[in-house]
Amino acid sequence: MPQGWTPPGLWALLLWLPALLASGSDFKHHRYEEMVRALFAVQNQCPHITRIYSIGQSVEGRHLYVLEFSDNPGVHEALEPEFKYVGNMHGNEVLGRELLIKLSRFLCEEYQARNQRITRLIHDTRIHILPSMNPDGYEVAARQGPEFNGYLVGRGNAREVDLNRNFPDLNALMYYYEKNKGRNHHLPLPDNWEQQVEPETLAVIKWMQSYNFVLSANLHGGAVVANYPFDKSRYPRIRGRTTNADTPDDKLFRKLARTYSYAHSWMHKGWNCGDFFDEGITNGASWYSLSKGMQDFNYLYSNCFEITLELSCNKFPPESTLPREWLANREALVSYIEQVHHGIKGMVYDENNNPIRKAEISVAGINHDVTSGVDGDYFRLLLPGTYTVTASAPGYLPSTSTVTVGPAEAIQLHFYLKKAKKQNLKQKPHKSKRNLSSHKSSLKLSPR
Repeated sequence: MPQGWTPPGLWALLLWLPALLASGSDFKHHRYEEMVRALFAVQNQCPHITRIYSIGQSVEGRHLYVLEFSDNPGVHEALEPEFKYVGNMHGNEVLGRELLIKLSRFLCEEYQARNQRITRLIHDTRIHILPSMNPDGYEVAARQGPEFNGYLVGRGNAREVDLNRNFPDLNALMYYYEKNKGRNHHLPLPDNWEQQVEPETLAVIKWMQSYNFVLSANLHGGAVVANYPFDKSRYPRIRGRTTNADTPDDKLFRKLARTYSYAHSWMHKGWNCGDFFDEGITNGASWYSLSKGMQDFNYLYSNCFEITLELSCNKFPPESTLPREWLANREALVSYIEQVHHGIKGMVYDENNNPIRKAEISVAGINHDVTSGVDGDYFRLLLPGTYTVTASAPGYLPSTSTVTVGPAEAIQLHFYLKKAKKQNLKQKPHKSKRNLSSHKSSLKLSPR
């Protein structure tokens, strides 16, 4: 070893060691009131970069609090992507809840310490952290505690409904559309859907409607693996064997899952909790088929790409293991947020530089579109490569460009759409971008 040379792994340890030593006493399980106090403590410590808001209430009336990090909290800034973490969807799967509380403190403290990486992340990203989607279920599980908690006690909400089986089933509609060349994004919700879901599920769906999320992960326990869509199989089991249910963005989802797995201390090794997952990742349906799950719903209803992170064999680990789990997940949690800055992003304008909302952005060869937000900005996660991208909107002529995406920051690609003449609209009504001419501009009962 050359004199004075420090191994790369040791540099990483030295970088985070001060924060670890300074906050060693933070590792504990937080009941609801303690969790709320912890979130408000972070907000009080870092008031200029944080905001706390509630997206709704649980069955028993507990607020679902979100802690937001941004250099301009409470405001969506054009071309700044929105990211979210969701923890404790199953009330008895508690590690994600504690990791997100700890992550919140960490982001605040590292920002105050002028950590360049964290400062840049907060300045360039709007980060939303929901530590507990199911606070009622957590309280049921916490009353038994780590030593006596059963596999199911507290899993569901106060009505014992599994929230990860409670979202509208858009997969069946998507699989039908695949065969009949129907819509490939933002699928419609069924009639009376609000009466068919639990209050916690309703709150999350309304949340998704209010923010143009680009990337997300929901944190679970009971296994150690990064799980990506689709969760619901297209086909029934054949001789007891499951098959992959790939999305049009399968390669991208694999990359997102590997980002977390390889940044995690041991997830990528594959053997965990008596199961083996190659590279520590799995397609959801290949593991087992799941209907009405949250990650599939994100992809089919919104612009958001979400994966499910299974983070511990023990659903309710003892407090003594929390420091080790934080060390194992800290770099992965930060690295995954950074993935929101890859691909392409830009504005969609009309001829007078007015932003166009709900314009559709399609990528040739990938049968899944995204839409522009209220401010006319769009975000499309992509792997490195060269793509043909089309922007279209009702009443406008579509515009197509070719863009090369690299491995670093997202490439900005703006579109300026011209009004279509009325006679053209009558002759060729807007149906979808693919029908319009374009001009180029160059059990065990599963954890999930």
